[in-house]
Amino acid sequence: MLSQVHTTVKWAKNKFHSTEYNDDELSIFDEKQIYNVHSFQKTHSAYTKTPLHQLKQLAEHIQVADLRVKDESYRFGLNAFKVMGGIYAIGKYVADRLGMSMEDLSFAALQAPQVKEKLGELTFISATDGNHGRGVAWAARELGHKSVIYMPKGSSQQRLAAIQREGAYADITEVNYDETVRMCANLAHENGWIMVQDTAWEGYDDIPLWIMQGYASMAKEIVEQLQEDNAQPPTHIFLQAGVGSFAAAIAGYMVHTYRDNPPVIVVVEPDQADCYYRSFCNEDGKREIVSGDMNTIMAGLACGEPNTRAFRLLSQYATGTFSCSDNISALGMRVYGNPLQSDPRVISGESGAVTLGLLYYLRKLSDDPKLCSVISLDSDSRVLVISTEGDTDPAHYQKVVWEGLCPN
Repeated sequence: MLSQVHTTVKWAKNKFHSTEYNDDELSIFDEKQIYNVHSFQKTHSAYTKTPLHQLKQLAEHIQVADLRVKDESYRFGLNAFKVMGGIYAIGKYVADRLGMSMEDLSFAALQAPQVKEKLGELTFISATDGNHGRGVAWAARELGHKSVIYMPKGSSQQRLAAIQREGAYADITEVNYDETVRMCANLAHENGWIMVQDTAWEGYDDIPLWIMQGYASMAKEIVEQLQEDNAQPPTHIFLQAGVGSFAAAIAGYMVHTYRDNPPVIVVVEPDQADCYYRSFCNEDGKREIVSGDMNTIMAGLACGEPNTRAFRLLSQYATGTFSCSDNISALGMRVYGNPLQSDPRVISGESGAVTLGLLYYLRKLSDDPKLCSVISLDSDSRVLVISTEGDTDPAHYQKVVWEGLCPN
């Protein structure tokens, strides 16, 4: 049994969850829109569809009907999903500057010398914990442009080095993630650079939307892979949230696709950056912002200010959110890395593994049955989780999985 002194799992029901669909909001994730996004992403020679593993033995062990995990450690050779947003957003920005439709373009067409001759050398800037910035730097370099990437205080030196290897100017700041975002926005304004961020605010909405649409193509892949396997759709989807763009994108596409019988959407956050948990606890439905250092091993989720569009979507379609201590994530990393019998091994990083860690905790270790009942999680449930990153900080991964950092 996990020690309650060290383990925190808190649940907040979303009081504003609705089964009424906002077609205007969901239309950005309709099949035609995401088909076009995905078609562009697939024009890059490094594109591959990432695996959707079925963990049969683990599903039986935790007593659910089915358990699938989308393994994003294989994405474009970058060990994380974030590039799916960056590659589309930067491509869409360049296409718009050219006055061309994305439907008529390939990645190779945007690499043509005449494109750079017409636009000059652009500079893209972003704030990141590591994965998003690396994806932006990679996409900018692939298109022959520059990038400037800043990371919040306490960021991993290994993740910084990975970004620098993609050709970016990159550095670590002395402020938290949200303050780093504001710093980058100011630098973009002062220097005429292009801000590529997956969090939206008043006056900055287009690029965050394009990033979310880029993320949604992962959900399209999942639906296709389930159909190829003649598998039933998931009844439950556990989704990590930082600013919420990833979670809202996957939820938006899945709700739109399965609107006649939508899955239960569960948001999962670190307890040091649980802005959705705190927001869902509010009676008025307003966004709560978390400040301070947000000291968690889940660096990719250490964001205190929800994306405005993502918050609208998740406020409508998520059943609620769990706020989790770091050892829930560490538990997930170890479960993924030590599979049962014929189940595949998944190398999942701190932000990638928290959803599986929570699922395992709820089904095997928690002594509170209400935590399963509030989300109707039982032996008939078909669960989908997404491992959003691999070991993007290998040294820290080893400390958790080999040496037992953040014990249960």
